[in-house]
Amino acid sequence: MAAERGARRLLSTSSFWLCCLLLLGRPAPTAAARSGSPPQSPGSSIRTFTPFYFLVEPVDTLSVRGSSVILNCSAYSEPSPKIEWKKDGTFLNLVSDDRRQLLSDGSLFISNVVHSKHNKPDEGYYQCVATVESLGTIVSRTAKLTVAGLPRFASQPEPSSVYAGNSAILNCEVNVDLVPFVRWEQNRQPLLLDDRVIKLPSGTLVISNATEGDGGLYRCIVESGGPPKYSDEAELKVLPDPGFTSNLVFLKQPSSLVRVIGQSVVLPCVASGLPTPTIRWMKNEEALDTESSEKLVLLAGGSLEISDVTEDDAGTYFCIADNGNETIEAQAELTVQAQPEFLKQPTNIYAHESMDIVFECEVTGKPTPTVKWVKNGDMVIPSDYFKIVKEHNLQVLGLVKSDEGFYQCIAENDVGNAQAGAQLIILEHAPATTGPLPSAPRDVVASLVSTRFIKLTWRTPASDPHGDNLTYSVFYTKEGIARERVENTSRPGEMQVTIQNLMPATVYIFRVMAQNKHGSGESSAPLRVETQPEVQLPGPAPNIRAYAASPTSITVSWETPLSGNGEIQNYKLYYMEKGTDKEQDVDVSSHSHTINGLKKYTEYSFRVVAYNRHGPGVSTEDVAVRTLSDVPSAAPQNLSLEVRNSKSVVIHWQPPPPATQNGQITGYKIRYRKASRKSDVTETLVPGTHSSQLIEGLDRGTEYNFRVAALTVNGTGPATDWLSAETFESDLDETRVPEVPSSLHVRPLVTSIVVSWTPPENQNIVVRGYAIGYGIGSPHAQTIKVDYKQRYYTIENLDPSSHYVITLKAFNNVGEGIPLYESAVTRPHTDTSEVDLFVINAPYTPVPDPTPMMPPVGVQASILSHDTIRITWADNSLPKHQKITDSRYYTVRWKTNIPANTKYKNANATTLSYLVTGLKANTLYEFSVMVTKGRRSSTWSMTAHGTTFEYAPTSPPKDVTVVSKEGKPRTIIVNWQPPSEANGKITGYIIYYSTDVNAEIHDWVIEPVVGNRLTHQIQELTLDTPYYFKIQARNSKGMGPMSEAVQFRTPKADSSDKMPNDQASGSAGKGSRLPDLGSDYKPPMSGSNSPHGSPTSPLDSSMLLVIIVSVGVVTIVVVVVIAVFCTRRTTSHQKKKRAACKSVNGSHKYKGNSKDVKPPDLWIHHERLELKPIDKSPDPNPIMTDTPIPRNSQDITPVDNSMDSNIHQRRNSYRGHESEDSMSTLAGRRGMRPKMMMPFDSQPPQQSVRNTPSTDTMPASSSQTCCTDHQDPEGATSSSYLASSQEEDSGQSLPTAHVRPSHPLKSFAVPAIPPPGPPTYDPALPSTPLLSQQALNHHIHSVKTASIGTLGRSRPPMPVVVPSAPDVQETTRMLEDSESSYEPDELTKEMAHLEGLMKDLNAITTA
Repeated sequence: MAAERGARRLLSTSSFWLCCLLLLGRPAPTAAARSGSPPQSPGSSIRTFTPFYFLVEPVDTLSVRGSSVILNCSAYSEPSPKIEWKKDGTFLNLVSDDRRQLLSDGSLFISNVVHSKHNKPDEGYYQCVATVESLGTIVSRTAKLTVAGLPRFASQPEPSSVYAGNSAILNCEVNVDLVPFVRWEQNRQPLLLDDRVIKLPSGTLVISNATEGDGGLYRCIVESGGPPKYSDEAELKVLPDPGFTSNLVFLKQPSSLVRVIGQSVVLPCVASGLPTPTIRWMKNEEALDTESSEKLVLLAGGSLEISDVTEDDAGTYFCIADNGNETIEAQAELTVQAQPEFLKQPTNIYAHESMDIVFECEVTGKPTPTVKWVKNGDMVIPSDYFKIVKEHNLQVLGLVKSDEGFYQCIAENDVGNAQAGAQLIILEHAPATTGPLPSAPRDVVASLVSTRFIKLTWRTPASDPHGDNLTYSVFYTKEGIARERVENTSRPGEMQVTIQNLMPATVYIFRVMAQNKHGSGESSAPLRVETQPEVQLPGPAPNIRAYAASPTSITVSWETPLSGNGEIQNYKLYYMEKGTDKEQDVDVSSHSHTINGLKKYTEYSFRVVAYNRHGPGVSTEDVAVRTLSDVPSAAPQNLSLEVRNSKSVVIHWQPPPPATQNGQITGYKIRYRKASRKSDVTETLVPGTHSSQLIEGLDRGTEYNFRVAALTVNGTGPATDWLSAETFESDLDETRVPEVPSSLHVRPLVTSIVVSWTPPENQNIVVRGYAIGYGIGSPHAQTIKVDYKQRYYTIENLDPSSHYVITLKAFNNVGEGIPLYESAVTRPHTDTSEVDLFVINAPYTPVPDPTPMMPPVGVQASILSHDTIRITWADNSLPKHQKITDSRYYTVRWKTNIPANTKYKNANATTLSYLVTGLKANTLYEFSVMVTKGRRSSTWSMTAHGTTFEYAPTSPPKDVTVVSKEGKPRTIIVNWQPPSEANGKITGYIIYYSTDVNAEIHDWVIEPVVGNRLTHQIQELTLDTPYYFKIQARNSKGMGPMSEAVQFRTPKADSSDKMPNDQASGSAGKGSRLPDLGSDYKPPMSGSNSPHGSPTSPLDSSMLLVIIVSVGVVTIVVVVVIAVFCTRRTTSHQKKKRAACKSVNGSHKYKGNSKDVKPPDLWIHHERLELKPIDKSPDPNPIMTDTPIPRNSQDITPVDNSMDSNIHQRRNSYRGHESEDSMSTLAGRRGMRPKMMMPFDSQPPQQSVRNTPSTDTMPASSSQTCCTDHQDPEGATSSSYLASSQEEDSGQSLPTAHVRPSHPLKSFAVPAIPPPGPPTYDPALPSTPLLSQQALNHHIHSVKTASIGTLGRSRPPMPVVVPSAPDVQETTRMLEDSESSYEPDELTKEMAHLEGLMKDLNAITTA
């Protein structure tokens, strides 16, 4: 090279210039600076080489089926490297492998080795891979794991006879790998081997100098881990010496063998005859001395054993048998092979960018090893800048920063393989010292341009006109190539350089830089020069032929060009995989070459170019050939099972990845078995390219395991992992419509809405598909039906900023099921909230490309477990075979919608699938994928959804509280909340209680709770006794952890004055809390009691009596005033009253007047979701019964006073201090118009409770109330039992995780007050959950309505805007205002009287 010649000239000059170069911080212009002598420069920090090598590498190992194997591997580095393993060139996924595991030192442990005729998953070639982040990767030698096959006898012992003193043999030939496991028995007893009786390496038994004791029955046994296998039994008879001679014959002759240096070899030779023969050996016509040699041993019968074989032992061996009368001989060839050894290993190199380097590697071995180079674990493919020179050396031209890392020379032959590596560090140029730097050289020109070289000249920089002390570097590269090479001038002040080894008719870019003692100066402007075209070049090589030698190799041959134009120096063979644009080449000196390491069953094109002294000649035409097919190297993908009925299962799969099919898929093999009987396996062949199969004739309610393997003409590939499915106990029901889907989610965009859902909870009813209805204001404008497997759909072509109503129904052949409703408002055109977060969070914002990439399609989510989902997709921008050949990568993002503000998580993948792990159980996730190639990125793909499998709860029930039941001191009520991590539908709870908190858990009393109830009564407890309570939740997958113990002391027997729902003070254990009432409880009227009922007020009993009497008087006066006020209405007042009141009570004086003017009530029909006013006729439809909101409890007619007081008591018992908020004054209420408030439930939609209205359960009679201007600020009045008491009980006193969230699209009708009658309502907390309240459903059917106000303080209210519709409050307010203007004097008089009474009451209490 010119660089090396320049280096030699430079080193011969004075040391002054060498010092100058070192000060400039540049290495000598040889190829590189070697290990141990990095170039130094002032102020520069030189990186050191990092020791990184293998301490132990795996070796070839023989194992037997069912045993355990350890492949040793250990690497040294600081920091410690990460160890991974490859099998047959593919990384092993040891995380999900239950038989293979990585040991702490990096070794691979394989337990219970699997090996059968058609399934050999453990046998193969293993390689250890060590990686240190930010440093690089090295690979170990390849070790072969051989598993001994099933015992098969190639020959078995046969009955024979032998004369005494002669030799006999008994054959027992088995597989070569099973010979170490062979032993012999004589007369069913183990046979002891000695110098006279030996076993040959083939397993054959040799008995020399036979005696009578050698007679008997012989058999050989193979013990290879499984049950022993016995050969046939053969009898050996020992005959006495007959006294005559017999011919010499060989019972066993030597055969040619191949052994590796260091091994031992036995050359068998056994002869028989009378007289008894003697055996001697010769090698290459020289007699061997077996008596005095330690290396050569003569075994029983005459066999020769050679230990510790060397290359000198190779040759032809002769076995000669002689008995004095006759001589016979046999011969065999011994070939000795050697594993690859390194004569010269690569060394570490320091270098700068743009330099050329050479890694040297010399190897020896027999057969001659082949050499390949690996960089950071990846194969180095020869190219214009990576060349194999001098047979095995690696030359890298024009270094770039990415070339840094670990390079390994791997030598391999038929015997074994070895590796040696070195590190390349690319140094930064030393910073310039203080002082002026030269400017750019001037007038750079190509003074001489040839076909193979260019001479450049230039003038000194303007900053240094003399330039005697300047050196120059010429950087050049091919046009369009990123790598830049450098050529330095040979001495300071020289202003010309000749660049050699260029290509003819090729454009090169040149630039020149000057250096002085302070550093490098400016670069000259790029100079573009094209070399001259070549003349007198060779013609094309004729008769190019190519044929596939194996699934991974192709041999190409050709002949000498007819017009060589001189001597042909060498050939360059170019080859390229069809469908790609990356051509590779290899230098060949002969007329044929075999390309190894190709892909199986892949078509390649080849062409040959001949080179003479002028350069490359004319290329041949391309010749195409495909490598041979092989068995698939990967299992089918995305195996899934679909249970059709009680006796059949449908199996679905996808073909193996195209790169692993290794041929035309001719079919698939399905194997299945019962989970309980793993040995009884049934096989089914599916011909062709089908991707599903129906398996029938299965047993009911039985779990089966399935696996699938792909077939080619070469055989069966690896099978998938076993996948389980359980047939139904009984066939699915299709005699009724499906139930309601368990959840419905909508995600509005500008012109589309993404709808996703989960199937009905009852999986025993057939679902044929889903019907999606949508429209503005009504869901019946458009209807779309999708397949039963689909879980999401995008509604397109919608109007922006529009309110859409969406309904979802499951259907089958019987009809459509109960609908589920949602609404969404599409976003405005100006909404920018849909900007993908990955752009914001990316390290840099990609520049938009005018032709963005197409997003991936066909995104699918395959659920694998409770925390793992596999995402697969297709890329339409790839060729049909979906093979990735460029640098594109994919970004997968995923999130769950619960909670709503969850951020996306991202991961990158370079294949068309990704395994997402660490997910939450029983959670719906959405996934999307984008593709990035260089600076181009696609948009996000369509969203795929998947719900992880259920898992046992991982947290205990929370907020466990215990309260006593009113009037029943022996009964307590336990309340709790569901676990925060339920991981599935809660199917029940178990309550443990005991009087000893330290008792073993099996000694605690158990109370099971079925379903999703969140409260339970425990009766017949001992009075005045501390109890401890724990709760445990369960779902279909198992039990969760227990809650911490909560202490509660039952009340004493004489505590008759205890208030309802009191909780024992001071006895709450850890985790207990006071109930919502607590010490804030206040009765409806004045008075104060302690939580235990004992009077704590400073007032004495007489003062308390005065207060009670005063309150009673005030109540009576108020009732009388209101009664007089109502009865003194004029006829016109009565007409106005009828315009705002509705009568449903038969005893009221306005009963049955259907012509009265009624205030409009806005509601939404639950089936049609149309806004329309209700016709408030006396029809006792329970859904449409309206109860106007009264002003206070006295506004209810006397007929319902008893019920009113009962309801008022219930409300105050459960609401506590909240009841005070509703007792506003009349003056305060008149000036306030309350807002319509809706409870917005935060519970997930999967946990639903559906209430189906009935038309025959609501009584026709109901109390009439008058519509006034008052509305309870808390959202309900004390008299509206269902609107306040019942809903507050369900929302506050009976918390449950399974209440469907209230929604704006519900009825605004207020349920009627239940009639008085025999049914009594126990004010204590019901012992059954909200789903089955027996105390409320005998006359009242629960109707799902939107209550006015909040159902509890824990749920924030959401205002509901009802446009263009009159509201009850406004109508009532107008009527009330008009009423109040008729008799202002009376009203003022009554109010003044009432105010006086209240002042008297205040005076009494303060005294």
